[in-house]
Amino acid sequence: MRAYSYALVAVLMWSTVASAFKLTLDYLDFIELLFYSSLVSWLILLLILVIQKKAVILLTYTREDILNSAKLGFLNPFLYYVVLFKAYSLLPAQEAQPLNFTWPLMLALLSIPILKQKITFLSILALFISFSGVFIISTHGDIFGFSFTDPLGAGLAMGSGIIWALFWIYNMKDTRDEVCKLFLNFFFGFLFITIPFLLYTDLAVPDIRGTLGGVYVGLFEMGITFVIWMRALKYSKQTSQVGNLIYASPFVSLIFIHFLVGEEILRSTIIGLVLIVSGIVVQQSASRFQDLK
Repeated sequence: MRAYSYALVAVLMWSTVASAFKLTLDYLDFIELLFYSSLVSWLILLLILVIQKKAVILLTYTREDILNSAKLGFLNPFLYYVVLFKAYSLLPAQEAQPLNFTWPLMLALLSIPILKQKITFLSILALFISFSGVFIISTHGDIFGFSFTDPLGAGLAMGSGIIWALFWIYNMKDTRDEVCKLFLNFFFGFLFITIPFLLYTDLAVPDIRGTLGGVYVGLFEMGITFVIWMRALKYSKQTSQVGNLIYASPFVSLIFIHFLVGEEILRSTIIGLVLIVSGIVVQQSASRFQDLK
């Protein structure tokens, strides 16, 4: 029960962030949003480290560990969120959010060359189903017109999924404490985003609404929600018990997008999202089947 409670809280928090991205980008550009949100996330993770008495673990890390954190921090939060926030600045939230959710499919594709995993018929079927959904969302259902509403935005949203999948693969190989890893990732990510922030922004005091949005994103997209999700996985007997709840997130997110952002949710978005999630479920089934062999 405790596992489900933590998981539901995390899913609810993540379901709100697409709306938060879109609303905050009205007052900050994508570089400013990442600067403020990554700073907040880094500070909240530092506080969690102190509360959990894990800060001393950082002193045991080698130079190789620190370099690895710098590499991971470049992928996430820096590169991942630069690409994702730019996509949200170009697309309606109801398009950017499900296109970003294709990352489990990207993970399956990248696992073939990186982890030397074999592709199966079910995996091919899963990719076909999900990318059919991507096509429907990106064309607003005009599948025969081949007219994408914003090719760059759609490409960036899906590209963010590729970056997240790469981060996921390389992070899995790192067996250090998860909170410590996240703290160092955001420390280096914050350093990376500081460079373009100083070069390309006017350093003016941001609108209070933008500031509050950055704080919200830092808390509930990047920082505390990851820790809550990890606790859900810790208390679950099997990760699949709570892992499947993540599939509800994009659908709940559409509700927030409609009422908070004011977007009229298109039928093509719902159909496309159903196809994307269906493909992911098929891919997960294919992976479990391979594990049983």
